[in-house]
Amino acid sequence: MNDTVNNNNKTILIKKASGQEEWFSVKKLEYSLRNAGAENATIHKIVDHITAWIYPGVTTKQIYTLAFELLDREQNISATLYKLKQAIMELGPSGYPFERFIGQLLEMQGFKTEVGVIIEGNCVSHEVDVVATRNHSQFLVECKFSSDQGKNISVQVPLYVHSRINDIIQKRQFMPQYENISFSGWIVTNTRFSCDSLTYGKCSGLHLIGWDYPEGNGLKDMIEKVKIYPVTILSSLTKKEKQYLIDNNIVICRQLFEQFDIVKSMHMSHKKINSVKKELHTILNII
Repeated sequence: MNDTVNNNNKTILIKKASGQEEWFSVKKLEYSLRNAGAENATIHKIVDHITAWIYPGVTTKQIYTLAFELLDREQNISATLYKLKQAIMELGPSGYPFERFIGQLLEMQGFKTEVGVIIEGNCVSHEVDVVATRNHSQFLVECKFSSDQGKNISVQVPLYVHSRINDIIQKRQFMPQYENISFSGWIVTNTRFSCDSLTYGKCSGLHLIGWDYPEGNGLKDMIEKVKIYPVTILSSLTKKEKQYLIDNNIVICRQLFEQFDIVKSMHMSHKKINSVKKELHTILNII
């Protein structure tokens, strides 16, 4: 199948959340469906439906919504994983649940983590969202959560974060307990960085992790590699029920699985509890 769709021999321009236009790509749609675990026959069926329906100016959100509805009819669990980006956005409105999620994500990669730590710098003290330590490396991580898909992280953010990280490093590099430890700063976001932010990150040595940056190793890729999913991905829970779990420090599905007794305090029917348990089991069985 061709990578772009022809409508009267013209390629189709679609609109991103940022308002920018881009060519619709069949390959991108196929890739996202495949990453969600959709079978080949299902992928072809959905792609055929969307390419017959698509029109100039349609938004990526409209395409996503239709693809999700079609996938949900064919393979319910794949549809659940397809809505990963939306599930991450539902961790808001505050950024703290996102920080805890990033802490869990890094722990799954072998790091020892601390979330929301006050660290003394050479000049002043700083609150660091996540401190991740593995072997002889320590990462000082700033988490930038956004509920706006179209938002880009401006260059002012890495400029500010870099100065804070440098202040901490200037202090810790002379402390005996950090002898032979190398330090680096990270910014992790569920959205994207501006061009100036990316340029500054490369020049300064600050590691930038966006939703799909760097290519092949962005936040989405990291999540899919270790198979760690937020509780907000569960379609069997209401928004209020998801918030209750987050307020009780349960942000990932594995935590809910291991502390499932908490649902007894959520006043659910026996049928509803079984639905949550079944969906949770299905997601974790993919791992």
